[in-house]
Amino acid sequence: MSNNNKKVLVAISGGLDSSAAAFILKKQGYDLIGVYFRIGVVQDKIGEEAARKVCRFLNIPFFPINLSYQFKKEIIDYFIDEYSRGLTPNPCVRCNKLIKFGKLFKIAKNLSADFMATGHYIKKESTKNKIALLKAKDILKDQSYFLYNLNQEILKNTLFPCGEYTKKEIRKIAEQNKIPFLKSESQDICFLNEDGKIIDHNDFLKKNIKLKSGPIKTLDNKEIGQHQGLPLYTIGQRKGIEIGGTGPFYALKKDYKNNTLYVVNNLNDSALFAQDFIINNVNWISGLKPEFPFDCEVVIRYRHKAVKCSVNFSKVGKKYIVNLHEPQRAISPGQSAVFYRGDELIGGGIIVL
Repeated sequence: MSNNNKKVLVAISGGLDSSAAAFILKKQGYDLIGVYFRIGVVQDKIGEEAARKVCRFLNIPFFPINLSYQFKKEIIDYFIDEYSRGLTPNPCVRCNKLIKFGKLFKIAKNLSADFMATGHYIKKESTKNKIALLKAKDILKDQSYFLYNLNQEILKNTLFPCGEYTKKEIRKIAEQNKIPFLKSESQDICFLNEDGKIIDHNDFLKKNIKLKSGPIKTLDNKEIGQHQGLPLYTIGQRKGIEIGGTGPFYALKKDYKNNTLYVVNNLNDSALFAQDFIINNVNWISGLKPEFPFDCEVVIRYRHKAVKCSVNFSKVGKKYIVNLHEPQRAISPGQSAVFYRGDELIGGGIIVL
């Protein structure tokens, strides 16, 4: 089937991946419209100008859309609120759901576009009963972990050109065809940037959360130091736990009622490991709940190795329970647990405890 006259709304950031994705789709004969989301971060002007140049180079329409209010409310405020409640959020997961795909999909429908497209490294495969979401060809650049909230309707209407290439191949395509993309790579958390400089994660939290220092204690309740504020610590972390003359120490748990940080001094202390946890806000890519219990693999944080697990649903309390075949270290409430069967992404949810 010819792609001629098939309208595609393509998200263009000005960076390598989205620019190359647009170029590939143009070569395939699609009729493209370039969209840039203004999200109110420092690098917006640079990114927008780069995206505009790419669209001019490809001879396609360019539309900047202001989403700065929504981005602050849905992503930045969420990020701050989650940390203030003692959780470890994943803003990229939420941004993909609500902004990058959620808003793009609505705009595509309003413009009667046949498809939308992004520069994500991910693949999809249509079968008789569903559209499956698969890891990218370049496993080191695979972004499936961040996309477990996608559904069948969005997948049906989305193209992922970069998923069929390695990052090296994408760069070669862009350079050989002289696409004017931004040479700098985007950072993980885009709003941690000030005047072109990356802001330290904790410095950002210190500016936006009222922190209260308190005791650092060992499991036998011995006080060994003072923390700077519980939101600054993530389960399992070593950095920032500064106790002179001894250590290293690793954050074990945060007691908000007593404003106390509990630590252990062994990276592999059994107290840092857990074999099961509960998740909520679950999404299944197929749109259908699996038959419980079922076995699969789970990734408990980005770039963490997938481990075998069993997933069950308890009607008592209506909660999803994940049982790991082998205990894992530093499972952090607020992070995403994402499920796979081999290369297929089947769903995920937010770790509760």
